[in-house]
Amino acid sequence: MHPILKSMVDRYPELQGCVPDIDKAYAYLADAYRGGGKLLVCGNGGSASDSEHIVGELMKGFMSKRPVPASFRETLTRLFPEEGELLCDRLQGALPAISLVSHSALITAFANDVSAETVFAQQVYGYGRAGDVLIGLSTSGNSLNVVRAMQVAKALGIRTIGLTGHGGGMMGELCDAAIRVPSDRTPDIQEWHLPIYHALCMMVEEAFFGT
Repeated sequence: MHPILKSMVDRYPELQGCVPDIDKAYAYLADAYRGGGKLLVCGNGGSASDSEHIVGELMKGFMSKRPVPASFRETLTRLFPEEGELLCDRLQGALPAISLVSHSALITAFANDVSAETVFAQQVYGYGRAGDVLIGLSTSGNSLNVVRAMQVAKALGIRTIGLTGHGGGMMGELCDAAIRVPSDRTPDIQEWHLPIYHALCMMVEEAFFGT
């Protein structure tokens, strides 16, 4: 077991049964980033906040400093001798990730003019490319706007990861990795999702930037 997952299970032994699917999710994320792909994330309510949280951990340093490559530093300082070093000192390596809950003008326009059920699906269709990954968070597994996003992702060749509750709901059948935490109670599910996605973010960061 990966040491980060072992640490998670030591603190949250109830999540032991989730480890195989967390391992699969990690492999999909690592493959996507190695291939130049990106992560899309969506959810509703508390899961929308979790979507933003995941992006925040991936797009900047989380547990490591992630200095920019020397080749980029050389290029930037050559182009901008006065500011290049300062810019490079203040930039961090990023793992590309987009929260689909963040675009209020697009979401409200599309929900009003077309369909609230497909606000995430539209963004997956617009942003997504084969080789990317979609994470959908839904405590019930039945959030229709997340389900529709996953259906579009499958058609585009995008790997799908679900974070949900014990039952899995409709998402369970759509996910390449369905991480089902052992509860049907919304607050418990949300509390257990956090250590899982923290572990995933730490594992991917370690793979690409070291500790």
